[in-house]
Amino acid sequence: MRSILVLLRKDFTNFFRNKAALSLTFIVPFALIYLFGQIFGVNRKDSGPTGIPFAVVNASTNPAAARLVDALRAEKSFHVITERVQPDKTRRPLTEADLRALMQEADPDFRFALVIPADVVREDEFDLHLRVLSNPRNEIETQTVNGILQKAIFSNVPELLGQSLQAQARKVLGQPRAQEFNRRISGTIADTFGGDPAAIQRDIEAGDLTLRRLDTEPEAAPPAPGDAPAPAKANPDFFSRMVRIDTEQVVGANVKSPGATRIVGGWAMQFLLFALSASATSLFRERDFGIFQRLLAAPVTRAQILWSKFLYGICIGLLQLIVLFFAGSVLFGIEVLPHLPLLMVVCVFAAATCTAFGMLLAAVAPNAEAASGLATFLILLMSALGGAWFPVSIMPQFIQQLSKLTLVYWSMEGFSSVLWAGHGLVQLLPILGILGGITAGVMAIAVWRFNKGRLFE
Repeated sequence: MRSILVLLRKDFTNFFRNKAALSLTFIVPFALIYLFGQIFGVNRKDSGPTGIPFAVVNASTNPAAARLVDALRAEKSFHVITERVQPDKTRRPLTEADLRALMQEADPDFRFALVIPADVVREDEFDLHLRVLSNPRNEIETQTVNGILQKAIFSNVPELLGQSLQAQARKVLGQPRAQEFNRRISGTIADTFGGDPAAIQRDIEAGDLTLRRLDTEPEAAPPAPGDAPAPAKANPDFFSRMVRIDTEQVVGANVKSPGATRIVGGWAMQFLLFALSASATSLFRERDFGIFQRLLAAPVTRAQILWSKFLYGICIGLLQLIVLFFAGSVLFGIEVLPHLPLLMVVCVFAAATCTAFGMLLAAVAPNAEAASGLATFLILLMSALGGAWFPVSIMPQFIQQLSKLTLVYWSMEGFSSVLWAGHGLVQLLPILGILGGITAGVMAIAVWRFNKGRLFE
């Protein structure tokens, strides 16, 4: 038994001396729990998404339409955009033509928009007319936006519907008879419930008919003991029949497998990061085997060794991404072949950025175990922040800003731009430029650290 206890103490001593093992066991899980809590907004007073960009074009002069825009602004889940910044930094109201052009950009400022047309309330029909434009690149985000938008619309339509009903009454009955009808209704309401008949009449003529009550049914009395239960009655959705919402998918309408196309880029990036980070940490094994000493004894420089590793990582990363995308094509019907040339360009830039990231880990870590622990922490963090697991738009506002600092975010933007939006090379250039800039900056730091470190000694 004494021997077992001595060996046990030996294992604990080695464990606590190993900083990489300590970080993987305690520090990394603690940090990830904290960061994921921030990403999901745990313990926030206001739950739910915040700041989803949402454009609104109000072409109606109806005061109730302006109040609908104000109601959307009051929704904490939306960041309402109603103006466009001109090249000279001046602002002007958005138009419907602006919406389609802006939503088709490679990195659009918004992917959902509401158009309130001039004929939102018409005299020839008792209904409302609205148009919703979308670029539904993520299913969770799309369902969230649709639900919040419907809630905002249906909670503000009674006044608009009342105005439509008043317009119909004036058209059918004429102005004098419609006023007389409103006067009698307001008198009956005042006699029954109290209030000023003149004020009630003004509210009715302004469209305030309290139609929200029409969307509910009185609760049926419970059946008497021994009686058969009454058949359930469906609650008629009054507002959904009165509100006509025209929907238009501006981008991605012709994508054959939208669900898989939306998420395959995030999966591919996570697998690529783990693979290339492991490849970069193999530098430590080559050092331990004395390979670098033998190479440096030949006419080979440190820079040549590093650049060969960088090009090797790009080749392996490109091959892995192409295989994964073709697997998505075979298994889920993703359209890869029509976009293959531009997809390969994005894959090259994404692989270069991931390779640079892996080499930076090898440059700053003292050994392979520390590099592996640091890689696990950063890859999980970047995957969560960059949108590989869930939409960036449902995260807290400050987390959304951090997302754009990750290579996962920009790589996924590139994949979506090609496979989802079908963009050309010119539209891809800003994203490729950002990925190229990240690669150059990270590689510069990695090379500097390699020259200062002891990897080649």
